Amino acid sequence: MASEYGLKRHFNGEAARLIGGKIRALHPEFDVEAYAGEVEQRIPGKELKDRVLVLAEGLRTRLPGGYPDAVPLLLGTLGDELAEGEGMFNTSWYLMPVARFVEEYGLDHPELSLDAIEAITRCHTGEYAIRPYIEQHHPRTMKRVAEWALSPSHNVRRLASEGVRPRLPWARTLDIFVQDPAPVLAILEPLRSDPSEYVRKSVANNLNDIAKDHPETALATALRWLEESPTPETEWTVKHGLRTLVKKGNQQALALLGATGGEHVQVDRLSLTPQAVTVGDTVVIDVDLANTDDRPHSVTVDYVVHHVRKNGRSIPKVFKLTTLELAAGERRSLRKSHPLREVQTRKYYPGEHAVDIQVNGLVKATERFGLRT
Repeated sequence: MASEYGLKRHFNGEAARLIGGKIRALHPEFDVEAYAGEVEQRIPGKELKDRVLVLAEGLRTRLPGGYPDAVPLLLGTLGDELAEGEGMFNTSWYLMPVARFVEEYGLDHPELSLDAIEAITRCHTGEYAIRPYIEQHHPRTMKRVAEWALSPSHNVRRLASEGVRPRLPWARTLDIFVQDPAPVLAILEPLRSDPSEYVRKSVANNLNDIAKDHPETALATALRWLEESPTPETEWTVKHGLRTLVKKGNQQALALLGATGGEHVQVDRLSLTPQAVTVGDTVVIDVDLANTDDRPHSVTVDYVVHHVRKNGRSIPKVFKLTTLELAAGERRSLRKSHPLREVQTRKYYPGEHAVDIQVNGLVKATERFGLRT
């Protein structure tokens, strides 16, 4: 998914001209330049969602009649349905204000709005727009979502999963599903082995959301899915859906994915080079593993960087190193380059940073590097 920062820069007067031009082709009285000028005047200092709201508000004041009259005009701007692999934030990013329009102004017309969300999601996404309808028109909306899960369109099936995710990024949390994920799991049932990777990725993310609040429920669901539909697609969904539990070293999740024998694997050597760095440098991690057992084992190897915070405390972040098969008595050397680049979600502070090597969730060795300003 595109970063929020990178995406927000596109929602400006040019985006208004793009949307406005499509509307004017259907409604010649639409004043594109006045719309673009208002957007340019109002967006400075605003983040992504507030910029999108500015564009939606500008549409509301300029489209003719009430909401039922405006929706058909907006749907006329949608274009062709996205094929598998076409990114909604690449191909049709400019439709985000159209979906926001339905989210903000359509709650008094739920049937019309649910039809509109289905149409929009074929060309963009309705995962944010659907959430207030789940809260305010729950039975009606969940009935429609269950129908979407059986749609021939991969985009609509994906909406069925993504729209009910309890902890969808960039969206408010659906507390009703955080407390009780059973309705969400019912939606996911027909999608666990979906032929579309786009759909399965959403199902996996949804299961991962549930695992954060209800790990036992997520594990029981994953086990049942693997038993009832033992396909490569289901295995893919479960593997990605349990990733947070795997990173936390949950032994049941690791065993479910076939990772075994972590207790028999030792780290003979762990080195970090260099041991004194500044932001922008790269730390090279060298690890020597040995399987001390007389049986082969499948192991997941992660490394954990304990990032120092401003207050001097540290917060661990798990990074994937590799998954491999170790024969009886086998030794293996691994190397990983870890760049120390600041990103939007992580700021570095000086101090001693610990690095753990985890094998099947078990910490096997720890080394440290010093970060200077």
